Amino acid sequence: MIPADLFVAALLIPVATAILIPIAGRWPNVREGVTIVGAALQFGMVAALAVEVANGARPSVLVTTILPGLDIGFAVEPLGALFALVAGTLWLANSVYSIGYMRGNSEPRQTTFYLLFAVAIASAMGIAFSGNLFTLFLFYEVLTLATYPLVTHKASPGAMLGGRTYLIVLMSTSIGLLLPAIAITGYLAGTLDFAAGGILEGTASTLVLGALLAAYVFGIGKAAVMPVHFWLPAAMVAPTPVSALLHAVAVVKAGVFTVVKVIVYVFGVGMLATTGAGDWLVYVAGFTVLAASIVALRQTNLKRMLAYSTVSQLSYVVLAAAILVPISVTGAALHIAAHAVSKITLFFAAGSVYTAAHATEIGQLRGIGRRMPWTMVAFAIGAFSMIGIPPTAGFLSKWYMLSGAMEAESWVAVGVIVLSTILNAAYFLPIVWRAFVSPSDGQTPTVRHGEAPLPIVMALTATAIGVVALFFFPGTPFTLAELVGGS
Repeated sequence: MIPADLFVAALLIPVATAILIPIAGRWPNVREGVTIVGAALQFGMVAALAVEVANGARPSVLVTTILPGLDIGFAVEPLGALFALVAGTLWLANSVYSIGYMRGNSEPRQTTFYLLFAVAIASAMGIAFSGNLFTLFLFYEVLTLATYPLVTHKASPGAMLGGRTYLIVLMSTSIGLLLPAIAITGYLAGTLDFAAGGILEGTASTLVLGALLAAYVFGIGKAAVMPVHFWLPAAMVAPTPVSALLHAVAVVKAGVFTVVKVIVYVFGVGMLATTGAGDWLVYVAGFTVLAASIVALRQTNLKRMLAYSTVSQLSYVVLAAAILVPISVTGAALHIAAHAVSKITLFFAAGSVYTAAHATEIGQLRGIGRRMPWTMVAFAIGAFSMIGIPPTAGFLSKWYMLSGAMEAESWVAVGVIVLSTILNAAYFLPIVWRAFVSPSDGQTPTVRHGEAPLPIVMALTATAIGVVALFFFPGTPFTLAELVGGS
């Protein structure tokens, strides 16, 4: 297939899967077979496309023109190809995992779950391949609306409250800040198309450009930069496969992807470095990294701790992009992939523990590694990656971030990365110690259990292997990240 066919197929496969899932809804095995086949085909398309883009292909297509200068169109560049590769790969892993989790916990409305998951992936592909800001905004909003029913899946009072917080924060920030920022960009630049080197150079004063960048950063609520972050912990009432979707596959990755895309292809790294319009972002992102790490350190619930860890790790991406040197931008792009595969492993492990042991609190994990070795070894690998310990993917991306910060002599960024790494270790390593070394106590569930159902264990084992494989064989993801840094 030629590159243009590959990315059109990658856009359409999740849509076709979403159409077929409710048709097969009365036959669970067929429904889940449709999901697996769709996810596998999607993985094949995005993997082949990523290779083509890494080799220089830049396919594009104009779908329609709504008004003069307001187009719906798609164009694939290295950052979009990397995001699509991450989302497409992890959709397959999450689909396998979901079969074990949804059945193992007798979750309701499973057909609706698989349907909306496919719609969310289709939205993520639309974001990844957007050729302009207007197209990106449309799919960004569809992603919010498609994932809201997933957050409220349990339909409990807590789920409905978390869902309202999720919807209100993400919609208010996107409509109140992101949409006006896009309109102002169109007015200043005369175009909404993404372009290497940016489209805003020489269009306004440093003050105006700095304010416009702020509207983008805080308007992209999915990036969870403080104070627009509290929707993420609130959404932890969702089933674990949804948490994985939010934290690793689509939602927050769409957020930081959009921030990096705006910095690289709307403002331009060179223009921001020359004018200083984005200097403030290092401090805002650095504060979020450290503050969220401190909050994570104080959590007793495992999924809430992982949620605040995500808030912190997302701002690593923003911080690295804000350093504005090629090697740090490479690190930002690479961390999108590294964090995704590492964090999905951690959430898979948390869901495995919940399914097998009905444990949700960190204090309940004493000795559990001896009963669930596959799960907790995978958790340990994901945790080591979050800290940045080799040989894991997180070490690779953090190395590039730190190298960029030192090259730019951004000592604030250097300090943030070093201190936050210590904080990461302070809240992850005790869990690993507790699971494998500490004896069981009265807080640990007394029910005899082993590992969770086989699909859960298969999925978390595969992603844990991926965390290490991305260190030794970064291959296409690294090539794409380097191309983003050189844009």
